[in-house]
Amino acid sequence: MIDATKLARLRAQFANGKGGDIANPEFARVAKLQFKDGDRRKWPFADPATLLGAPFKPDALETNFAGLDVALIGAPMDLGVSNRAGSRLGPRAVRAVERIGPYEHALKCVPFGELTAADVGDIPMRSRYNLQECHQDIEAFLAKVVEAGVTPLTVGGDHSISWPILKAVGAKRPVGMIHIDAHCDTGGEYDGSKFHHGGPFRQAVLDGVLDPERVIQIGIRGGAEYLWEFSYASGMTVLHAEEAAAMGIPAVIRKAREVAGDGPTYVSFDVDSLDPAFAPGTGTPEVGGLTPREALELLRGLAGLDIVGGDVVEVAPQYDSTTVTAQNGAQMLFEILCLVAMNPKRKGAR
Repeated sequence: MIDATKLARLRAQFANGKGGDIANPEFARVAKLQFKDGDRRKWPFADPATLLGAPFKPDALETNFAGLDVALIGAPMDLGVSNRAGSRLGPRAVRAVERIGPYEHALKCVPFGELTAADVGDIPMRSRYNLQECHQDIEAFLAKVVEAGVTPLTVGGDHSISWPILKAVGAKRPVGMIHIDAHCDTGGEYDGSKFHHGGPFRQAVLDGVLDPERVIQIGIRGGAEYLWEFSYASGMTVLHAEEAAAMGIPAVIRKAREVAGDGPTYVSFDVDSLDPAFAPGTGTPEVGGLTPREALELLRGLAGLDIVGGDVVEVAPQYDSTTVTAQNGAQMLFEILCLVAMNPKRKGAR
C-alpha cells in the first residue's frame, strides 16, 4: 500500500514542476547547462547535423581555431582500405546520430560544460584519388590545429588517417597510445604501398612520433596475426580479445594505464574492435570482439590520463541498415571527449 505521506510529498515537489526543476545538486548542475529557458530544449533532429551536436564552425581554420579547446574533425577518406570500402561516409554517418550526451553519468562529466568544442567540418583534400596527397593534407590541417593549442578529435575515414594525425600530434615529442582495434595495424608494404590502413602505427614509430613502449593494443584477433611482428619487435603491448576477456576489463584498464603512464597519450578507436554483432558497418569485421559495454568501461577507465588527441575510424555505414555502428562510433567519440575534459594537464583544466 502506498505511503500517503510520501505521496503527498512527491506531489508537492513534482506535480507542477518543469522538466528543468531539479533539486539534486549533481543533476541540477547538468540541467543548468542543458536548459536555458525552463524546460525548453533544441530539437535533436532539427538543423544540419554536426559531430556530437557541437556548434558548427567551418571557418575555424581561417580564424586559427580561436576560442576552441577541442576541434571535432571529419576525415572522409578511405583510399587506404584493403577490403570493403565505404568509411569515407563515416563522418556523415556519425554526424547523423542524435542525442549523444550531454551527460556521462559514470564519469559525472558534462564535456561541453568544461570545454569549448566545435565541429570544424571535414579536412579539405586535393585529390579523391591520391592516397599520399590525402595524407599530406590531413597532416597539414592537423598541424594547424595542434599549433593553435587545440586538441583534435577526428572521425574517419579508414585507419590510415591516424598516421598523418600522429605526425602532427607527435611532432614536438613522441606520444603514447591506447589503441582499441581488432588489428594491430603495424604491417609493412603490400601491393606497392606502405601507407594503407593496415600499417599506420609502424610508420608512426619509424617517423619518431609514436613511442612503442607506451603503446597498448587491445582487442586484437583474427587471421592477420602473422602480419603484426612489428608490434612485438618494437615493444608494443598487445592484448588479444580473448586475453582481455580472461583478464577482465578492470585488469585491462590497469595495464593500459601502466603502459601509457603520465605522458601525452593518443586514443585510437577502430569500430571493428567491437564484435560485428554490434558493429557490422565496417570494412574488416572480425568475430569475437568487444561488446560496447566493455569498450565503454575501458574508455572510462582512462580518465585522468594526459589525452592529447584521438580518433574514431572505419565506420562504413552502407553495410549496416540499423545504424548501430555509427551509434557506437558516436558514443565512443563522446567518451574520448570526456577524457579530454578530464585531463588534469589540459590548459584551463580545473
